[in-house]
Amino acid sequence: MGYGNQNLIYLKGGVLENRPEFDSKATDKRRKNFRIMLSRYLSSPIPEMKVQIILGDENFTTQTDEYGYFSAWVEPKQNLEPGWHPVVYTINEENQEIFREEGEFLIIGEKVEFGTISDIDDTILVSHATQLIKKFRLIMTKNAKTRLPFEGVAEFYKELKAQENPFFYVSSSEWNLYDFLQDFFKVRNIPKGPFLLQEYKSGLKDLLFTGGGSHQHKQDKIKRLMTLFPKLKFILIGDSGQRDTEIYRQALHEFPDRILAVYIRKIGKKDDFDQKTTQEFEEKGVPLLLLENTEEAAIHAKKMGFIS
Repeated sequence: MGYGNQNLIYLKGGVLENRPEFDSKATDKRRKNFRIMLSRYLSSPIPEMKVQIILGDENFTTQTDEYGYFSAWVEPKQNLEPGWHPVVYTINEENQEIFREEGEFLIIGEKVEFGTISDIDDTILVSHATQLIKKFRLIMTKNAKTRLPFEGVAEFYKELKAQENPFFYVSSSEWNLYDFLQDFFKVRNIPKGPFLLQEYKSGLKDLLFTGGGSHQHKQDKIKRLMTLFPKLKFILIGDSGQRDTEIYRQALHEFPDRILAVYIRKIGKKDDFDQKTTQEFEEKGVPLLLLENTEEAAIHAKKMGFIS
């Protein structure tokens, strides 16, 4: 799912081979879930592949990088209304279309109240990201139909989305898990929004340490959103397990007047912010809350007038 304003659209996709179609069911056995998750990390990216982008009557061309992914900035001539729009991707050989895939992108208008940027693992999706064995067991034995969200997340996010306020999901999960996340969000009725994930990874080691790394890419993607939508303010939601507080603190320094509130879900024993971080948020007048559950965030959001 891409996103943009009425002048500039960001589209991303990948070209892979040996990647089967995934159709998970709640009744699937652990063996099938294991096999499907494994295949997500064993598909082969195709580099230097030309991709045609068809947006209405306009055509654009891009090319995949060494990881088989493309990132394209598109400037449409047509005037696009706010909301979701279709886009078509094709691969051609000798002027013959050999593959076609449909996608969509979100145009953000100027009349929305605010946007929400949310982490996924241990913020929305119960993941045990800081406990390797528990995390790996969940990933390998469950699927999108059987993994669980935190209680109250779907209802809270739907309230924040009132009046078509946009959602963006910035996560350290890799693009390998895109179809899983898309399915999970649909099954759990969590508001649709573009996923901004880590680059594609390949191999068993990468599967074992999925969601790891420096998480610096989150800061880069938040900066991209803030720059693309210069008049839009944001609520930031994360957890205490993967440096979200520090990442959001960096965003506070770079965009001090663009953040309405920061909600951090408490994970494990990480139960406090350091004094310097707390003081910095207080000086900027931005609420920074460490929360035990979603209900606490909803109560504060209602008090602040973010939800009715």
